Amino acid sequence: MSDPKAAETPAPKAAAKPATRAKAAAKTPAKPAATTRRAPAKAAKPASSTGATKPATGPAKRATSAAKPATAAKPRAKAAAPEADQPQVAAHTPSEAAAPKPAEASKPTEAPAAKAAPAAEAPPPSEAAQLPLARKMAENIERIETLGHRLMTALADRQPGNPGVEAPGPDLYVTATNAFLKTLTEQPGKMMGTQVSFWGETLANYVRAQKSLAKGQLLAPEDDGPVDKRFANPLWQSHPFFNLIKTQYLTNARALRKAADSLDLPDEVARRRIDWLTAQIVDMMAPTNFLATNPDALERAVQTEGESLVKGLENLVRDVEQHGGEMIVSLADRRAFTVGDNIGTAPGTVVHRAPLFELIQYAPTTPQAHTLPLVIFPPWINKFYILDLKPQNSLIRWLVEQGQTLFVVSWKNPDASFSETGMEDYVTAYIEAMDKILELTGQSRLNTVGYCIAGTTLSLTLALLKQRGDRRVNSATLFTTLTDFSDQGEFTSFLQDDFVNGIDAEIRRHGMLPARLMSRTMSFLRANDLVWGPAIRSYMMGETPPAFDLLFWNGDATNLPGRMAMQYLRGLCQDNHFAGEGFDLLGHKLHVSDVTVPLCAVACESDHIAPWKDCWRGVSQMGSTDRTFILSQSGHVAGIVNPPTRKKYGHYLSEAGFDGGHQAWREGARFAEGSWWPHWGRWLAERSGPLRDARDPGEGLDPAPGRYVHERAG
Repeated sequence: MSDPKAAETPAPKAAAKPATRAKAAAKTPAKPAATTRRAPAKAAKPASSTGATKPATGPAKRATSAAKPATAAKPRAKAAAPEADQPQVAAHTPSEAAAPKPAEASKPTEAPAAKAAPAAEAPPPSEAAQLPLARKMAENIERIETLGHRLMTALADRQPGNPGVEAPGPDLYVTATNAFLKTLTEQPGKMMGTQVSFWGETLANYVRAQKSLAKGQLLAPEDDGPVDKRFANPLWQSHPFFNLIKTQYLTNARALRKAADSLDLPDEVARRRIDWLTAQIVDMMAPTNFLATNPDALERAVQTEGESLVKGLENLVRDVEQHGGEMIVSLADRRAFTVGDNIGTAPGTVVHRAPLFELIQYAPTTPQAHTLPLVIFPPWINKFYILDLKPQNSLIRWLVEQGQTLFVVSWKNPDASFSETGMEDYVTAYIEAMDKILELTGQSRLNTVGYCIAGTTLSLTLALLKQRGDRRVNSATLFTTLTDFSDQGEFTSFLQDDFVNGIDAEIRRHGMLPARLMSRTMSFLRANDLVWGPAIRSYMMGETPPAFDLLFWNGDATNLPGRMAMQYLRGLCQDNHFAGEGFDLLGHKLHVSDVTVPLCAVACESDHIAPWKDCWRGVSQMGSTDRTFILSQSGHVAGIVNPPTRKKYGHYLSEAGFDGGHQAWREGARFAEGSWWPHWGRWLAERSGPLRDARDPGEGLDPAPGRYVHERAG
């Protein structure tokens, strides 16, 4: 792309030529020429002094070139035309109007020159060309100044940071330092070899770049590594500077990972934490995260004359203001969606409202529906409309179309007043919702679904009902549900005492676990996709966040009650009581083996929040003799919101059972094309009773999606 400044530099030189030629014309007698209509020297002087017309001398080509006025000068020439008392002036170009015809050369020229005086107000072409750019720069400077004040004000509102949730505790640094010193003492040759290898590769990168610069061309080195979308711009390969930056970054990344791998750490927990922290450093230091080394951002800035950078600053200020001084990048345009208007629009009625939840029955779309009602308990970490983003991928609409009498719980977005709300209150809410559904439908039994943390809580509820001898639940379906937390997976770094103690301190300060902390934690599990990539597009490229329904839902996070959050983190995630010695709740010690109802579990192959092998391990310990396990392709959300019409992700089914481990189940599985919804729908229909006239929910308290779903976290 051409530099705007370089495009402007020829203008002053071109403007200087008319004055020089005008002096020559004044010394040389004018000669009539039919092609150029050159005027006498006396007439040329006033005209050339305005800088708006071409002097009489010079070939026709030069006359044509110099006669092009700046855009800003055109209105002034037109405004001067009505004042001329010679009709032919308006019929010629400005250069022709300023020069009399040869036949008129003997006439006095002072009057026309005097009437042309208004044109003298127009700036020279070079100055006129610079006026729009100068105005734009002034506007941008004013905008930047205003945005700077807003940014400082927003940052001043930021609450003092809590070190416990900002970085690992000192124990990790001590562990890493001891491991480094041990390796240095016991294997000094290995450490020296690593350093020599790194500096040798660094020097080779520099020499190759120098040779490319000297030759004026680059032959990019062969790269047999995985494709990295961060370096998709061709300049990363073709430009010596950017290629050196990229190559050296990859060299540094390999060196850091190799150094981390070489540490002799005491246990697997320390290994996972060191590997996670190393990955965060590598991702954070990518050259794409810095303006001076991001060719995409630099190209956009040149193309827009800096406008993209100003818009990026506007996006940054907006995000900091929206998140109370925290720099949390917006993943979607919040103005693009309104729940109940263009997202979460399935028709239904709020039939019950409690302090902790609303109960919605969705309107039937078939004349008949199954006798036994179905209730879905969605996670309260986010909101239920993930199951009803739009009609094309709405699980809620699909279930109603299958003839299910469907109820869905919409959870309250808690504030500090819910600080003492615990897991026992959520289990009690499950039972209250079931009581209301059975009362409204006149049935004694129902089917249930739990998604993510709501599936974990549903399992606790089923174990409690088993111990109480309550047989109201006919079947249960678990979506991406963990009940055995013995392998903490990618959450290992967040489930150690230093971080959990930091969360405890946040809860004591706020009375709840703030949504922004939960969102940030989840985002850094996929930092390039959910942190750095969006930040580059928003802050460096100046792009408006996309109008993407899934990302909008992801950003519509909720707070967690303080007591409930600590019970979940300590008792379930850290101590694994539900799959171990038992989880104490409402006077009972609950165990995963107490879940004995007919069961269907759905896990997702690339889920990093609830890995499928961990979901499988929990189901394998349940006491039910009727267990079905479905493994969907894709991740935690896309694998569940996978309608049959898309035919994008398939699924696996296996008859291997639960005795041989998750790998044996996977090896014995068969692959089925398309969504798992139809297979589960048939399983559910067999357990939903006969068809009867569909129940109309009536007017109820409010239309779906209710009130609680509109409450946003502060």
